[in-house]
Amino acid sequence: MNFTVSHLSLPRLSTRSVRRTAVGALFFLQGLSFASWASRIPSIQQTLGLSDAELGGVLLALPAGLMLSLPMAGWLTAKIGSRKVATLAVGLYALTLLSLGLAQSTPQLMGCLFMFGLFGNMANISINTQAVGVEALYNRPVMASFHGLWSLAGFAGAMLGAFMIGAGIVPYQHFAAVLFFALALLAVASRYILPEDVNNNGDQPIFAKPDKTLLTLGIIAFCAMICEGAMFDWSGIYFKKVVMADKAMVGAGYTAFMSTMAMGRFIADWFATRYGLKRTLQVSGVLIAAGLLIAVALPYLSTAILGFFMVGFGVSSVVPLVYSAAGKSTVMSPGVALAAVSTIGFLGFLIGPPLIGFVAGWSSLRLSFTIIAGMGLCVALMGRKVKGE
Repeated sequence: MNFTVSHLSLPRLSTRSVRRTAVGALFFLQGLSFASWASRIPSIQQTLGLSDAELGGVLLALPAGLMLSLPMAGWLTAKIGSRKVATLAVGLYALTLLSLGLAQSTPQLMGCLFMFGLFGNMANISINTQAVGVEALYNRPVMASFHGLWSLAGFAGAMLGAFMIGAGIVPYQHFAAVLFFALALLAVASRYILPEDVNNNGDQPIFAKPDKTLLTLGIIAFCAMICEGAMFDWSGIYFKKVVMADKAMVGAGYTAFMSTMAMGRFIADWFATRYGLKRTLQVSGVLIAAGLLIAVALPYLSTAILGFFMVGFGVSSVVPLVYSAAGKSTVMSPGVALAAVSTIGFLGFLIGPPLIGFVAGWSSLRLSFTIIAGMGLCVALMGRKVKGE
């Protein structure tokens, strides 16, 4: 892969490391805010007296805000720069987290969730644009390690949530503590993130049609995020109904998947540097497909855990590397290119879980997971069409 710097001079190694640390802090803050919300969903459901069906409808407000903001986030990042957008969006994301804990009714919660999705995606596009700039400074892949920090923040947020619940601390107090930490760290980190974006064109339209290369990257992200969505929403159910795991082990598949996804993101950059983008995507797709097929063909506790371990490793590198490649588009600014690819990719995240439910209702969960394995093979096949080594 080619990494070039436009409008940025390569700093000394120490300064370059500071930029990387600062941008990494933003990834961590975004992951911590999201995980903090996710950890308290049952508490908020109980407080507002929502049934499972009502909660499902409420939760749709978050992806609605996310999808609506995708083109706007790319355009705004191109127009005023990722530094301003990232600083504002990460701060508002944490502030909106507090509003979720303060919501007193279902309409209030839905409105806050809509804004949470909107600001979350603005943060996502802008901090990934920052990461593209840091990669240019290093002249090698480092994107996956940033996403690894997001995953680590997810673990930290889940553990913090468990502690807060055990201590009897209500959601708004929990979220207020996260907000205070986020604003303090943001105040420091925002001073050291990149002041300018690479290859930026502020005259980009708010809606931009992706070229063939970006469309290919978007399809790869779409397939990978279908697999991610399946693991997030259905892994526990698969272990309960198909693997027939004991109650204490129902979450073992999800834990296996999340642990290797986080671990894989810290080695994906090294692998991509050594073997190239195409080979990394191909190996990732094969791991996803093979892991799911093992879990389907041998639905026993040990083999299913092994399969989910493999899926985690496979999924870990795909989206970060796709974002990295999209950010180097020669026809769009990084923010607009990332938004275009993200739009296609997030459709997979939204379509995947309902697709599994539909097929499971018509036939079985095992058939659903077999179809998802096909998405892994698509990642491997489409990876062959990606430009660059």
